[in-house]
Amino acid sequence: MDKPHTTDPAPTLVIIRGNSGSGKTTAAREVRRRYGRGAALLEQDYLRRTMLREHDSTHIDPVAPTFITATARTALDLGYHVILEGILHTERYAAVLHQLIDNHPGPAAVFYLDVSIDETIRRHLKRDEPIPVTADEMRRWYTHRDLLNVPGETIIPEPHTLEQTVTTILHSSGLTSATPRTPCPRRCRHCARKADTSPAAATTS
Repeated sequence: MDKPHTTDPAPTLVIIRGNSGSGKTTAAREVRRRYGRGAALLEQDYLRRTMLREHDSTHIDPVAPTFITATARTALDLGYHVILEGILHTERYAAVLHQLIDNHPGPAAVFYLDVSIDETIRRHLKRDEPIPVTADEMRRWYTHRDLLNVPGETIIPEPHTLEQTVTTILHSSGLTSATPRTPCPRRCRHCARKADTSPAAATTS
């Protein structure tokens, strides 16, 4: 019978924010792909739109901010490194995100993709997965440098390529050297057969 690991350091929390079309979802997915098993990817749009079918509005006393951060906290408590991405407007999410970070006993890294409105629209129009949103809607949603203002928040500038962004997130967050905390990569025979056990290596199965 496997004994619980009680002396391991707490998992890593990574928060990636930015306006719609800034590239945060693509970057977050690539960070998780390179890390492999043991990291949970939480996408704001999926949790809010698909799971809750809730509009992103202050007029309805939204459930999504609490639901999303509670989901992140649960994954962290279960030993997963967490990569949380989304617009996560400070107007609705600042309080719960600050609480999530403050109450997390392990390392936390926050990134903001600082991309201009014109560039976000250009990237939006080139999405591999088209979203039925107009340029005018994106302009209404756009918030300039909506920073979370936590210590160590990393601003990733518009000229950064996807490769530069992903590399910055992996290294600055510490995920490059963070080992998995969850049972599958630790004790699964399938995972044990993999030749490359580096935490930054991609696992596609």
